[in-house]
Amino acid sequence: MKINYNNTYIQKFGIVAICSSLLIIPACKKSFLDVDPQAQQPAVVFWKDASDAAKAVNSMYAQLRTWGNTAFPALALESMGSDEAEKGSAANDSDYLNAYDNFTVTSTEGQMGGFWEAQYQNINLCNQVLDNVPGINMDASLKARYLAEAKFIRAYSYFRLVRAFGDVPLRLNVPKTPAEFNIPRTPKAQVWAAIEKDLDEAAAVLPQTYPAADLGRATKGAALALHAKVAMYQQKWDQVLSFTNTVITLGYDLYPDYQEGFRTNHENNIESVFEIQCELLLNNKDASNSQYSQVQGVRGSVAGWGFNVPTSALAAAYETGDPRKDATIIFRGETTPQGDAISPTGDNPMYNQKSYVPFSLIVSGYTEGSQQNVRVIRFADVLLMNAEAANEQGNPTLAKTSLNRVRARARGGVAGILPDVTTSDKDALRQAIWKERQVELAMESDRYFDVIRQGRGTAIFGPKGWKAGKNEVWAIPANEIDKSAGTLTQNPGY
Repeated sequence: MKINYNNTYIQKFGIVAICSSLLIIPACKKSFLDVDPQAQQPAVVFWKDASDAAKAVNSMYAQLRTWGNTAFPALALESMGSDEAEKGSAANDSDYLNAYDNFTVTSTEGQMGGFWEAQYQNINLCNQVLDNVPGINMDASLKARYLAEAKFIRAYSYFRLVRAFGDVPLRLNVPKTPAEFNIPRTPKAQVWAAIEKDLDEAAAVLPQTYPAADLGRATKGAALALHAKVAMYQQKWDQVLSFTNTVITLGYDLYPDYQEGFRTNHENNIESVFEIQCELLLNNKDASNSQYSQVQGVRGSVAGWGFNVPTSALAAAYETGDPRKDATIIFRGETTPQGDAISPTGDNPMYNQKSYVPFSLIVSGYTEGSQQNVRVIRFADVLLMNAEAANEQGNPTLAKTSLNRVRARARGGVAGILPDVTTSDKDALRQAIWKERQVELAMESDRYFDVIRQGRGTAIFGPKGWKAGKNEVWAIPANEIDKSAGTLTQNPGY
C-alpha cells in the first residue's frame, strides 16, 4: 500500500527509497557512496544498526542528483526564467519549456510538479533518518553527524521550495496518522525559521573537513554558507555578514583557474563549499544516472541535448577581456580548452560550459556527462554575499575587499582588465556587487532569484512577460492541489 506524502509516496510500514535505485550510489573517489546496487532491504527489517543508518544517509545524497533535482524541472524553475538562459535545443524540441522563459506557464505544466516532488522526496529521506536513526545503538558522534547531514539536506530542499513557491507544506517528521498526510501550506516565514533552525543545529555538529573517502558530504562551512544565503533572501544583513565572515576563516579559497575549477578532475576543490556528487561507474549504468550535464551538453555532438543555453544578454554582460565569458559560454565554432571542436552550425549559438564534460570522457552506452558534479555553493558566492552584506551594513572597505578578491581571481594577473572597484558610494557599490554576481555565478541557478530578491523583476524580466504580484513565485502544481482535495491553495495569478 502506498500513501501520498505531500506528493512523495511512502510505504505504509516506513522506509522507502532507501531500497531499489537509491541504493545505487557512486563510489570511485567518493567511497562513502559505495553501496551494493543489488541491496534491497524490506522496511520491516530496516533501522537496526549503524549499517542501516549509513545506507539511509547515503540515499539522501544519491537523491540529490536525480532528474527532478538537476535536470528539466530544476533548470526550468531555477534558470530558464532569468535573462541569462533560455530553452535552447531545436525549436520544436520540448517547446513547453518556453513557457518558463516567457512566463506563460500554468500550474498543470509537468516540470512544476517534478521539481516539487523531487524536493519532498529529499525531505522524506531526511525525515526518515531524523525519526529513526536516534533509536539505533551506534557510535554517538557518528550518529550526531548523520543527523546533522540530514538537517542540512532538508534545509537545502526547503530553501529551494520556499524561494520557488513561497508558502509550502512544512513537514518535519514522517507522518504516522491519517491526519498528518495531507497538510496545508505553511507561511513562508515559518518555513524560513525551520530552515534556519536546521542549519544552526547542523553547523554546530558537522566537521570542517572530511577524509578523502567522505569528500562531498555536508560540512560546517556548507551549513554556514547556506545559512548566509537564507539570511540574504530575508535581508538579514547582520547575519549574512556574521556567517560569511566565519566561512572565510575556514580554509576555503578561490581556485586559481576559473574555467578549470568546473572540470570533473577538479571537483571538490578548495573553492567548493558544497557540490552534488555525481559519478560515472563502468559496469553500473543505473548508478551513472545524473542527467545534469547531458541535458545541457552541446547539441549535435556526443555530449547531449542542448537545453538551458546562455543568452545574448549574458554574453553582453561581461566586461571587455573578462575570461569568465569564455569559461562560462561554449560558442558555436570554437575549440574548447580541452580540444573539442564545436560545429560552426547547429541549433544554438551558445551552450553552458560550466556543465560541460570533455567529449573524450563520454562513454558510449552511459548517460553523457554523468560524472559532472553540480556546484551548489562556491567560495566566490560566499565572498560576494559578504561584500553585499558589508555594503548594506555600512562597511564599504570590507565590501570592496571581498568583491575585488573575486575580480582579482577572474583577471588572473592580466593587466588592463577587470580593475578593482574603488567607489564607496553605497548605491554604486551595490550595483557593482550585483553585476559581479551576474557574471561570476552565471548559469549556476542564482540569477533568477537574485533579481527577484533585489526587487528588479519588472525592470529586468518585465520585457519577457514577468508580472509583479504574480511571478515572484511559481504556481503550486495543479496535481498536488487535486491530490490534496483542496487543502493546498494556489498562488495569486495562476
